[in-house]
Amino acid sequence: MYAVIETGGKQYQVKEGDTIFIEKLDAQADEKVSFDKVVAVGKDNGLTVGAPYVDNASVEAKVLKNGKAKKITVFTYKPKKGEKRKMGHRQPYTQVQIEAIKA
Repeated sequence: MYAVIETGGKQYQVKEGDTIFIEKLDAQADEKVSFDKVVAVGKDNGLTVGAPYVDNASVEAKVLKNGKAKKITVFTYKPKKGEKRKMGHRQPYTQVQIEAIKA
């Protein structure tokens, strides 16, 4: 069984036992979180698609850790104007482990 969930403006296909990196949540390590925005649920007998979400479906997960991704360099410039700017950015994330899919 798998599910497609929506969180942080993105969609993820998850199965029980998966570990995924998602946009930062307000949850500490070892807390339980529930995702109610389930877009689709795939079972042995077929696929259930919501409009926009599947009724009475949720995905339970456990927060493993919060952190920041590797630094990326953002460089912007305007040619022939002598204007340039170099910045770095580290995107925060939450690592979660999927424990149960309830559909």
